Amino acid sequence: MELTVQQLKQMVPGIPHAEHWLEALDQLLPDYEINTPKRIAAFIAQCAHESGGFKFIKENLNYKAESLRKIFGKYFPTDELAQAYAKKPAMIANRVYASRMGNGDEHSGDGYRYCGRGLIQLTGKSNYENFAASLEISPEEAAEYLGTFEGAAQSACWFWESNNLNTEADAGDIKKMTRKIYGGYIGLADRIRHYEHALHIMGA
Repeated sequence: MELTVQQLKQMVPGIPHAEHWLEALDQLLPDYEINTPKRIAAFIAQCAHESGGFKFIKENLNYKAESLRKIFGKYFPTDELAQAYAKKPAMIANRVYASRMGNGDEHSGDGYRYCGRGLIQLTGKSNYENFAASLEISPEEAAEYLGTFEGAAQSACWFWESNNLNTEADAGDIKKMTRKIYGGYIGLADRIRHYEHALHIMGA
């Protein structure tokens, strides 16, 4: 089953560069067996939520001090520390993503080097390495590829397949799928709304 550009525009109102996204998706979705109305609707819904309507394919880490305290309180336990990092995306990423997901410590620069990219924010050196290995390219080349329409879409397809998300899509279990993608349930209502809207557009 193939999407049309009209369907994609209806599913993701205000999507920029719809023709480019459609070209990438039409090429990639069948390769990853995202090929039924339920699977396509779930995939588009999650990507639309994660990327702000296919507008942001690189994580925005330009946080103010109060936001750092609120969202990343564990890493910024004091106002003074949050103030020192405020509005400095590279420093924030290097601290928040240090020593996990295959990244080195804060001084390694891995946090920012491997910050969230693609339609389903691929994050961390391990994920980049695994994605790169699936394409037989280097993690550095993968980081560059993630900035293209095809790369942003393919990383989402790869993540989808790696986490067996077609199973949740077949069951229509958006809640379980969201936990696998995000690690929690933030934005669940928006994801469900996108999903039901996408299903409706495909006549499912």
